[in-house]
Amino acid sequence: MKDLGEYLKEQRESNGVGLEEASEDLDISKDDLENIEEGNIRAFKDVLSLKTKIRDYAKYLGLDPEKVADEFNDFMFEHTSKISLSDILEAEKKANEEAKKTIHSPYTKIKRKKFNIKGLLIFVGAFVIVIILLLILIKLLEPKEPIINQELSSGGVKYEYTY
Repeated sequence: MKDLGEYLKEQRESNGVGLEEASEDLDISKDDLENIEEGNIRAFKDVLSLKTKIRDYAKYLGLDPEKVADEFNDFMFEHTSKISLSDILEAEKKANEEAKKTIHSPYTKIKRKKFNIKGLLIFVGAFVIVIILLLILIKLLEPKEPIINQELSSGGVKYEYTY
């Protein structure tokens, strides 16, 4: 990265552009441009934003931004392929510790739902009771056979009653 940074610095100086002028034109902080020219990638938290800044800087200097981005990608591949597994695990552990320290809002915190057997039993019991009540209701609403009284002795009229 240092070679790429020196190359960008040489191009800027050969174009007669000052660091402050480039910073204002690109809307990139002067410190970021200095870190890019010095090859100090540890000053950047996000590699993708660093790559974007390098690409914009190269385009501003009249260079082929894709070629410069490819050079940066090659550097990053070489740099990251030499990281030991212990360093990766240590960084992951540190990130997990920082995540635990982070204060979460109750509106954004992801809540894990626990399996609740008591709630399940209550739901199943209520469901069974509803089914039984529905069956009873259906049975009560069934049409019934009319009950006919026998003839009365006085007039021979038949009365029909239903319930």
